[in-house]
Amino acid sequence: MSGIGGGARARNATAVGGLFTAIVGRAREPAFYSALAVPDTLDGRFEMVALHLLLVMRRLKGQGAEAGKLSQRLYETMVDDFEKSLLEMGVGDSGIARRVKTMARGMAGRIRAYDEALADSDDGRLEVALDNNLYGTVDPVPDGVLVTIAAYVRACAAALDAQPLESLMQGEVRFAPVPA
Repeated sequence: MSGIGGGARARNATAVGGLFTAIVGRAREPAFYSALAVPDTLDGRFEMVALHLLLVMRRLKGQGAEAGKLSQRLYETMVDDFEKSLLEMGVGDSGIARRVKTMARGMAGRIRAYDEALADSDDGRLEVALDNNLYGTVDPVPDGVLVTIAAYVRACAAALDAQPLESLMQGEVRFAPVPA
């Protein structure tokens, strides 16, 4: 009996690894930091990982217990990766705990803001959410950037909605093309 559960855990770990690798790879695309003016900082890179993670979690939401477990494990993997990155940068243990708590609180707000914005057909709400999160330290945000990144986020949400759940459950993810 334990072999069955172990097999499911192994498949889940493989799926989480595949999804997280794809999310981080996409978040590191240079065009986001050059053409789309996302700050090339620890916070800016975190925001890009969080945005893509939230898009995948949004697709998994309401798709059953296994998808829920995968979504939760994906979130935990991001937190673990963030902690590891902070340690590698030399942030002390007490600093890590504080930053991770702040990040976790912020993620709940981001999830709500992006979910509500994507549910609204008017891109104004999505642009505000992106301005507050991705571009919170950018003043002024270059003309046209919010419209472009909002269109990209909507295209990613549509691409993920069209992707078969089975492929996500196997660790495969297909985002929309990165805007040039």
